[in-house]
This record gives sequence, structure tokens and C-alpha cells, in this order.
Amino acid sequence: MIIKSIELADYRNYDFLTLTFDKGTNILYGDNAQGKTNILEAIYVSATTKSHRGSKDKEIINFEKEEAHIRTYVEKEGIETRVDMHLRKNKSKGIAIDGQKIKRAADLLGLCNVVFFSPEDLGIIKNGPSERRRFMDMELCQLDGFYLYNLNHYNKIVNQRNKLLKDMYLNPQLKDTLHIWDMQLVSFGSKIIERRRLFVEQLNEIIYEIHKKLSGGREELFIEYEPDTEIEDFEKKLQLSQERDIRAKMTSVGPHRDDFSFLAGKVDIRKYGSQGQQRTAALSLKLSEIELVKKMTKDTPVLLLDDVLSELDSSRQNYLLNSIGEIQTIITCTGLEEFINNRFEIDRVFKVAEGSVVCMSNQ
Repeated sequence: MIIKSIELADYRNYDFLTLTFDKGTNILYGDNAQGKTNILEAIYVSATTKSHRGSKDKEIINFEKEEAHIRTYVEKEGIETRVDMHLRKNKSKGIAIDGQKIKRAADLLGLCNVVFFSPEDLGIIKNGPSERRRFMDMELCQLDGFYLYNLNHYNKIVNQRNKLLKDMYLNPQLKDTLHIWDMQLVSFGSKIIERRRLFVEQLNEIIYEIHKKLSGGREELFIEYEPDTEIEDFEKKLQLSQERDIRAKMTSVGPHRDDFSFLAGKVDIRKYGSQGQQRTAALSLKLSEIELVKKMTKDTPVLLLDDVLSELDSSRQNYLLNSIGEIQTIITCTGLEEFINNRFEIDRVFKVAEGSVVCMSNQ
């Protein structure tokens, strides 16, 4: 699968932009804060309906405008598909596939799978649990429509339960309705726990060999899922934490508090790994994500690399670039030196400056 082209209108710092990509390696280069990442973000939004930054639609739209448009042409097995996305500041987004409106974001999933890798991802291992959950959710929501459905419902229920806990401060008799939300929390939350456990198992089948090669045979990496509660204990733990939740006015039990550990041998590198170990593990995780998407979709994802190479040493740069293989890749960077020095094959180069993009001669 490849992205053939993308058109943006009133998207962040772009009034209007049309780009046609090569099926191989595409480089977007230029100084910082010129709009390179915005192009990758638009591709990610058109594939998943969400910003990788967690930005809301109104933050993506050009400051002076009320709406923005993304049009993406995707080619899969020789068939071209057009995805139109209409972003509005005060309404939910509109999505159409080949001119036909779709009602659910889940109907878009699987059409275009992308793997996004940014410098922030190098902190997945050492940063807090919320970033590790976000990594897991971003990938699972692309691959599994049921997971997206369950996660959306679960998050809504957590918010509604938290609101009820706050309202109970002034109206204590509302406590009688708490069990209704608890049962729904357990129902949707249990499905999330089950799918996350399977996802970690699938990643472990892939990441072992990748990390062993990337660490020069010195380390073997294993991911361990740390659910906040096991499925069979979920309901009971909710009941036991009820008084604490009422005092704190928030839900303290459930998969929204899950974590994942990364073990090199018996050492938890989240806490005790060097920065080099943590970065290598994060890179292994992203490369495993690519392989898992290939395995599950029987297709290649599009790889989006946002200024990652400048954050890696030469050996990790080489490993990443050599691992890309036949995948369409769109890379942002401030200069072309690392590619030239590594004699890496570049198929198309774009220069980005102050919200305008010029396609240089194909390299």
C-alpha cells in the first residue's frame, strides 16, 4: 500500500498544498518550525482520524479559518481510493471514501495503515505509563475496529463515572446508581485487557530477534503487560475502591491505569536502563510495530519518520534505514547529510520553507 498524493486546504500553516509522493523514500527537509511535521500529521489524521500529537480538530485548522480539508489518494493492490476529511472548529469532522460519506471512524480503519515515529517515541520506555498506553492504543485502534469501539466506550464511561463521583458530593443518594456504571466499566474494560494482552504476546514474538540484532547480540528484550486489574478481579476491586473513589472523585481501578514493562534479562529498563538501552528498546518497539502491521494486514504500512535520525547515533541510524526495505517512507529532517553520508537511496526530495513546499529534482 502507498500514499500517492495529499492535498491540504487551510490546514495549520498551509493555505493550500498538493504533494505527490514516490512509492519509495520521500524526504521533506528544511529548518525547524516550517511545517514539515504538519504534513506527516495530516497523513496520520487521514489514516486514523486523530492527530498523533493529540491535537483537537480546532487546533489543526488554520487560525483564521473555520474549517480545513485533507484529501488523500491511497493505492492498494493497484486500486486507487480517495479519502476526504472535512475538519470543522465547532462540529465533528466529516469523512468520505470515494465520495461516499461514512458515519463511523471505524469504517476508515485498515484502508491506510501508518506507523509514526517521532523523537518523543524514544521516551516511551522511560516516560510515564500514559505514554506507553497511548502507543498501544494508537496501533491497536488502527488494526482492530472492535478495540477502537471498546476503548471509546470505556473512556466515555470513565468520564461519566467520574462526573457522578463529583455530583455525589452534593447529592449522596446518587451512590445507588454507581453500580450501573461499574458493570459497564467491567464489560468494556475486560475486552480491552484481553486485547492488550494478546497484542503484547504478538509483539514479543517479533521484538526478541529485532532487539537482539539491534543490540549486537548483547540483549534480549521482553515486554510484560502489567494490567491494573485482572479481568476476574475487576468487579471486586471496583467495589473495594468505592469509598476511596468517592473521596478522590475519580475512578482509580481499570485499564486506564495499565502499564507495560520492558525487561532486558531480569532488569526493568524503564527504571534501571541506561539512556542508550532505553532508546534501543524504543527503536526495537517501533520496528516490531511495522512487522506486526505487515503480519496482521498482509500489507505494508506507510512509515512516517519525523526528525528521528538526528536523535540516533550512526549505528542505530543505519539499522533503521536498512530495515525500511520496500516500505514507502516519508521522512522529515533539517538536512540531507545523514542520507548522503550513509549513501542511502532517496527517491524524492521536497524542500519546506515557511508553509510552502518545492519538489526538488528526484535524487
